[in-house]
Amino acid sequence: MFVTFGLVGLLAACGFQLRGDYALPFQTMSIALAPSSELYAQLKRSIEASSPTRIVDDPKDAEANLVVLGDRNEKVILTLNSAGRAREYDLVRTFSFKVSGPNNTDYISPSQITLRRDMTFNDDLVLSKESEEVLLWRDIQNDLIQQLLRRLAAAKLKAVSESGDATTP
Repeated sequence: MFVTFGLVGLLAACGFQLRGDYALPFQTMSIALAPSSELYAQLKRSIEASSPTRIVDDPKDAEANLVVLGDRNEKVILTLNSAGRAREYDLVRTFSFKVSGPNNTDYISPSQITLRRDMTFNDDLVLSKESEEVLLWRDIQNDLIQQLLRRLAAAKLKAVSESGDATTP
């Protein structure tokens, strides 16, 4: 029992806390993705569930616009076996985006998130390895959304000066 209290005390002393809600600095936001895409649905659900920010369809009605500049999935062969067949893969997702506001002010300048997962492959276990690959891609997407939410929460609002230059308050 004392060990449990000691461990809890150590965790509290080091600043550990569970991941909670994200305080996004925007009241309304639009996402420049197809509304039917899985990423759009999951991102919208995560933003609206963890913050008071509402997702709107029209970018003109939004305080901030998430613009996707690129989203690429790659499956790269890392190693080959003696027969010349792939033995290990690297699953890579590269997501480029920016967040802009009214008057094309950038809240987050063009940025990129790159996520990787290694996966072994065995010809005898093709079906299970395909299922594993699907789970790894899903894990990559979940990680992408969490990283994106953290970046959105850390976004600094920039004021536009009289001359039209963006400045940080």
